[in-house]
Amino acid sequence: MTLEILNTREELRNLIDAYASLGDKKKIAEQMSLFTTDITYKAYMNNFLAANVSGVQNLEKEFNGHASQVKTYFTMNGQHTVQLDGDTATGVSFSQIKMVREADGKDELTDYSVKYDDLYVRINGKWLIKERTGYFVIVENRSLNN
Repeated sequence: MTLEILNTREELRNLIDAYASLGDKKKIAEQMSLFTTDITYKAYMNNFLAANVSGVQNLEKEFNGHASQVKTYFTMNGQHTVQLDGDTATGVSFSQIKMVREADGKDELTDYSVKYDDLYVRINGKWLIKERTGYFVIVENRSLNN
């Protein structure tokens, strides 16, 4: 494995970690800089297509709407594998996402186990996410004891 391949893998890992970190901080406008302008984003809850958004402006509206309903996000990224092909790459990553929302005056925790399938492109030396499909395979809800 060459140094260039190792550097590219690290850049792609930093990209998905930045996606999670900025999302956790609700820095949605900054998060949008990680995508191509023609991003395609899909999210499946089990086998149901829950989101299908094209374009970075539409995605920003979608994410802002979602973030307005969430008090706290907490994401942990797990394994991330990539296949490189010049200025494009595909990747698979796994995340645990926790979201706290308020319902009836109580905090509710939703815990998501997510697999992402991604298509990345390098534009002007910077890696961006061009396509992201999230498969929310396990979803658990519970009340938090405040």
